[in-house]
Amino acid sequence: MEIDAPGGAYREQPLDPATTALLSVDVQNMECGAPVRDRMRADKPDFVARIETLVIPNHQRLLAAGREAGGEIVFTVIESLTQDGRDRSLDHKISRLHAARGSWEGRVIDEVAPLPNEMVIPKTASGVFNATNIDYVLHNLGIRHLVIFGLVTDQCVESAIRDAADRGYLVTQVEDACAAYSEADHQRSVAAMSGHYCRTRSTEQVVAELLARPSRRSA
Repeated sequence: MEIDAPGGAYREQPLDPATTALLSVDVQNMECGAPVRDRMRADKPDFVARIETLVIPNHQRLLAAGREAGGEIVFTVIESLTQDGRDRSLDHKISRLHAARGSWEGRVIDEVAPLPNEMVIPKTASGVFNATNIDYVLHNLGIRHLVIFGLVTDQCVESAIRDAADRGYLVTQVEDACAAYSEADHQRSVAAMSGHYCRTRSTEQVVAELLARPSRRSA
Protein backbone atom coordinates (compact mmCIF):
# COMPACT_ATOMS: atom_id res chain seq x y z
CA MET A 1 0.00 0.00 0.00
CA GLU A 2 1.30 3.44 -0.94
CA ILE A 3 2.06 5.84 1.90
CA ASP A 4 0.17 8.62 0.14
CA ALA A 5 -3.01 6.52 -0.23
CA PRO A 6 -6.10 8.74 0.06
CA GLY A 7 -7.91 9.24 3.33
CA GLY A 8 -5.04 8.04 5.50
CA ALA A 9 -5.59 4.45 4.35
CA TYR A 10 -1.94 3.56 4.99
CA ARG A 11 -2.50 4.09 8.72
CA GLU A 12 -5.40 1.62 8.66
CA GLN A 13 -3.29 -1.47 7.98
CA PRO A 14 -4.31 -4.38 10.23
CA LEU A 15 -1.98 -5.54 12.97
CA ASP A 16 0.60 -8.21 12.25
CA PRO A 17 1.56 -9.87 15.55
CA ALA A 18 5.08 -10.49 14.26
CA THR A 19 5.73 -6.74 14.14
CA THR A 20 3.35 -5.56 16.87
CA ALA A 21 4.00 -4.45 20.44
CA LEU A 22 1.32 -3.67 23.01
CA LEU A 23 2.36 -0.73 25.19
CA SER A 24 0.64 -0.39 28.56
CA VAL A 25 1.20 3.12 29.93
CA ASP A 26 1.46 3.80 33.69
CA VAL A 27 -1.09 1.28 34.92
CA GLN A 28 0.78 1.17 38.21
CA ASN A 29 0.12 1.27 41.92
CA MET A 30 0.90 4.97 42.27
CA GLU A 31 -1.78 5.81 39.70
CA CYS A 32 -4.46 3.17 40.22
CA GLY A 33 -3.52 0.54 42.77
CA ALA A 34 -6.45 -0.66 44.88
CA PRO A 35 -5.64 1.53 47.93
CA VAL A 36 -5.15 4.55 45.66
CA ARG A 37 -8.49 3.94 43.95
CA ASP A 38 -10.18 3.76 47.34
CA ARG A 39 -8.74 7.16 48.28
CA MET A 40 -9.90 8.68 44.96
CA ARG A 41 -13.49 7.41 45.01
CA ALA A 42 -14.92 10.53 46.65
CA ASP A 43 -13.13 13.08 44.44
CA LYS A 44 -12.91 11.19 41.13
CA PRO A 45 -15.70 8.60 41.16
CA ASP A 46 -16.06 8.45 37.37
CA PHE A 47 -12.32 7.99 36.86
CA VAL A 48 -12.20 5.14 39.37
CA ALA A 49 -15.31 3.51 37.93
CA ARG A 50 -13.88 3.60 34.41
CA ILE A 51 -10.63 2.03 35.60
CA GLU A 52 -12.42 -0.77 37.40
CA THR A 53 -15.17 -1.51 34.88
CA LEU A 54 -13.35 -0.84 31.59
CA VAL A 55 -9.62 -0.23 31.80
CA ILE A 56 -8.55 -3.18 33.94
CA PRO A 57 -10.83 -5.80 32.27
CA ASN A 58 -9.86 -4.56 28.80
CA HIS A 59 -6.17 -4.58 29.72
CA GLN A 60 -6.55 -8.19 30.74
CA ARG A 61 -8.20 -9.06 27.42
CA LEU A 62 -5.55 -7.20 25.41
CA LEU A 63 -2.66 -8.81 27.24
CA ALA A 64 -4.16 -12.28 26.85
CA ALA A 65 -4.69 -11.77 23.12
CA GLY A 66 -1.24 -10.26 22.61
CA ARG A 67 0.41 -13.16 24.39
CA GLU A 68 -1.62 -15.74 22.46
CA ALA A 69 -0.81 -14.07 19.15
CA GLY A 70 2.90 -13.81 19.90
CA GLY A 71 3.14 -10.02 20.00
CA GLU A 72 5.53 -8.19 22.30
CA ILE A 73 4.14 -6.87 25.60
CA VAL A 74 5.79 -3.75 27.02
CA PHE A 75 4.87 -1.85 30.18
CA THR A 76 5.99 1.62 31.11
CA VAL A 77 5.78 2.99 34.64
CA ILE A 78 6.74 6.21 36.38
CA GLU A 79 9.71 5.18 38.48
CA SER A 80 12.89 7.04 39.36
CA LEU A 81 16.33 5.56 38.91
CA THR A 82 17.13 6.66 42.46
CA GLN A 83 15.48 6.48 45.86
CA ASP A 84 15.20 10.26 46.22
CA GLY A 85 14.11 10.98 42.63
CA ARG A 86 16.87 13.47 41.89
CA ASP A 87 17.10 12.08 38.33
CA ARG A 88 13.48 12.76 37.37
CA SER A 89 12.36 15.54 35.04
CA LEU A 90 11.83 19.11 36.20
CA ASP A 91 8.12 18.80 35.45
CA HIS A 92 7.80 15.70 37.62
CA LYS A 93 9.67 17.43 40.42
CA ILE A 94 7.35 20.43 40.22
CA SER A 95 4.32 18.14 40.02
CA ARG A 96 5.63 16.01 42.91
CA LEU A 97 5.44 12.83 40.85
CA HIS A 98 7.85 10.30 42.27
CA ALA A 99 8.01 6.56 42.69
CA ALA A 100 11.30 5.49 44.21
CA ARG A 101 13.34 2.80 42.50
CA GLY A 102 11.98 -0.62 43.42
CA SER A 103 9.00 0.79 45.30
CA TRP A 104 5.43 -0.51 45.48
CA GLU A 105 4.27 2.74 43.84
CA GLY A 106 6.35 2.02 40.76
CA ARG A 107 5.03 -1.50 40.14
CA VAL A 108 2.38 -2.45 37.58
CA ILE A 109 -0.87 -3.27 39.40
CA ASP A 110 -1.41 -6.94 40.23
CA GLU A 111 -4.49 -7.25 38.00
CA VAL A 112 -2.40 -6.77 34.84
CA ALA A 113 1.04 -7.78 36.09
CA PRO A 114 3.75 -8.52 33.50
CA LEU A 115 5.00 -12.04 32.97
CA PRO A 116 8.66 -12.77 33.80
CA ASN A 117 9.92 -12.38 30.22
CA GLU A 118 7.99 -9.16 29.48
CA MET A 119 9.60 -5.73 29.62
CA VAL A 120 8.87 -2.99 32.14
CA ILE A 121 10.49 0.32 31.21
CA PRO A 122 10.69 2.97 33.95
CA LYS A 123 10.39 6.61 32.96
CA THR A 124 10.93 9.89 34.78
CA ALA A 125 8.90 12.18 32.52
CA SER A 126 5.50 12.10 30.83
CA GLY A 127 6.79 11.05 27.42
CA VAL A 128 8.22 7.54 27.36
CA PHE A 129 10.02 8.19 24.07
CA ASN A 130 11.69 11.31 25.47
CA ALA A 131 12.75 9.79 28.78
CA THR A 132 13.80 6.21 27.96
CA ASN A 133 15.49 3.99 25.37
CA ILE A 134 12.17 2.48 24.25
CA ASP A 135 12.66 3.48 20.61
CA TYR A 136 15.97 1.62 20.52
CA VAL A 137 14.36 -1.43 22.15
CA LEU A 138 11.37 -1.50 19.79
CA HIS A 139 13.62 -1.21 16.74
CA ASN A 140 15.73 -4.09 18.02
CA LEU A 141 12.53 -6.14 18.28
CA GLY A 142 11.49 -5.30 14.72
CA ILE A 143 8.34 -3.51 15.84
CA ARG A 144 6.32 -1.58 13.26
CA HIS A 145 2.84 -1.50 14.84
CA LEU A 146 2.39 -0.05 18.31
CA VAL A 147 -0.86 -0.55 20.25
CA ILE A 148 -1.09 2.00 23.06
CA PHE A 149 -3.43 2.11 26.07
CA GLY A 150 -3.37 3.09 29.73
CA LEU A 151 -3.33 6.19 31.93
CA VAL A 152 -3.87 9.08 31.64
CA THR A 153 -5.45 9.53 28.19
CA ASP A 154 -4.70 13.22 27.67
CA GLN A 155 -1.30 13.14 29.37
CA CYS A 156 1.16 10.24 29.20
CA VAL A 157 -0.89 8.19 26.73
CA GLU A 158 -1.20 11.11 24.34
CA SER A 159 2.52 11.87 24.64
CA ALA A 160 3.35 8.27 23.74
CA ILE A 161 1.03 8.34 20.72
CA ARG A 162 2.40 11.60 19.32
CA ASP A 163 6.03 10.63 19.82
CA ALA A 164 5.57 7.12 18.43
CA ALA A 165 3.95 8.51 15.30
CA ASP A 166 6.79 11.00 14.86
CA ARG A 167 9.29 8.14 15.08
CA GLY A 168 7.65 6.15 12.32
CA TYR A 169 5.42 3.63 14.08
CA LEU A 170 1.90 2.80 12.93
CA VAL A 171 -0.04 3.52 16.11
CA THR A 172 -3.37 2.17 17.33
CA GLN A 173 -5.01 3.68 20.41
CA VAL A 174 -7.36 1.40 22.32
CA GLU A 175 -9.98 3.91 23.41
CA ASP A 176 -11.84 1.76 25.93
CA ALA A 177 -8.61 0.72 27.66
CA CYS A 178 -7.67 4.32 28.52
CA ALA A 179 -8.97 6.76 31.13
CA ALA A 180 -8.63 10.46 31.94
CA TYR A 181 -9.68 12.33 35.04
CA SER A 182 -12.83 13.50 33.24
CA GLU A 183 -14.81 12.06 30.35
CA ALA A 184 -14.50 15.36 28.50
CA ASP A 185 -10.70 15.27 28.75
CA HIS A 186 -10.69 11.68 27.53
CA GLN A 187 -12.91 12.37 24.54
CA ARG A 188 -11.01 15.51 23.51
CA SER A 189 -7.72 13.67 23.51
CA VAL A 190 -9.04 10.68 21.58
CA ALA A 191 -10.58 12.98 18.96
CA ALA A 192 -7.35 14.97 18.61
CA MET A 193 -5.21 11.83 18.10
CA SER A 194 -7.52 9.80 15.87
CA GLY A 195 -6.75 10.01 12.17
CA HIS A 196 -3.79 12.33 12.73
CA TYR A 197 -1.33 10.40 14.89
CA CYS A 198 -3.07 7.05 15.17
CA ARG A 199 -6.13 5.04 14.37
CA THR A 200 -8.65 4.42 17.14
CA ARG A 201 -10.01 0.99 17.96
CA SER A 202 -11.93 -0.78 20.71
CA THR A 203 -10.53 -3.66 22.73
CA GLU A 204 -12.80 -6.06 20.87
CA GLN A 205 -11.48 -4.87 17.51
CA VAL A 206 -7.83 -5.10 18.54
CA VAL A 207 -8.28 -8.57 20.00
CA ALA A 208 -9.93 -9.73 16.77
CA GLU A 209 -7.07 -8.31 14.69
CA LEU A 210 -4.40 -9.88 16.85
CA LEU A 211 -5.99 -13.31 16.68
CA ALA A 212 -6.95 -13.15 12.99
CA ARG A 213 -3.67 -14.66 11.84
CA PRO A 214 -0.90 -16.58 13.61
CA SER A 215 2.31 -14.87 14.57
CA ARG A 216 5.27 -15.21 12.21
CA ARG A 217 7.67 -14.42 15.05
CA SER A 218 10.56 -16.83 14.99
CA ALA A 219 11.17 -19.01 18.05
